[in-house]
Amino acid sequence: MVGASPLFVQKVRTENPEKKIEIWFQDEVRIGQQGTLTDVWAPKGSRPTAVKQTEYDWVYIFGAVNPVNGKSSAVITPTVNTDYMNHHLRFISEEAGKDVHVVLVLDQAGWHIAKQLVVPKNISLLHLPAYSPELNPIERLWAYMKSHYLSNRIYKNYEEIFNAGTVAWNNITSEMFCSICNTEWIKHEN
Repeated sequence: MVGASPLFVQKVRTENPEKKIEIWFQDEVRIGQQGTLTDVWAPKGSRPTAVKQTEYDWVYIFGAVNPVNGKSSAVITPTVNTDYMNHHLRFISEEAGKDVHVVLVLDQAGWHIAKQLVVPKNISLLHLPAYSPELNPIERLWAYMKSHYLSNRIYKNYEEIFNAGTVAWNNITSEMFCSICNTEWIKHEN
């Protein structure tokens, strides 16, 4: 179904005829002491309480997912910047493998478009239009992780936040990556 491919994917496929083309989605999420409140089940008419912190420790999860085969790559960092993005790109490249060329769909954050960005030869970046997070299916993964593992909690310190992020990511199976980040058009591409 090459004819149904987005033009960018067709171009990458033409430029890399010896490689398998995979489409991955990438983004970052911040988790920390400011927390996320979510809905909870409670008896009708009751008003359940939830904790909300006001401290300022957090971590970022750089995540990338291939929703067709469930492969993923993640790194947890204290901040977001071009150096960490370079590390993440290298990890994605290694996870995908030498026989694969990745079309990496991501937003236009400053560290995604920086001049110092080092993009591995087996990755082509496809930037989404500005202010369009709804076009990136990995956003659904962040919502799922927050609602199932990371919300309505108090974290004592940075280490606890880091560990919670690690546990949350590691609880997502490859089948869940495929389900949560599923997007119909990509099934014809990978």
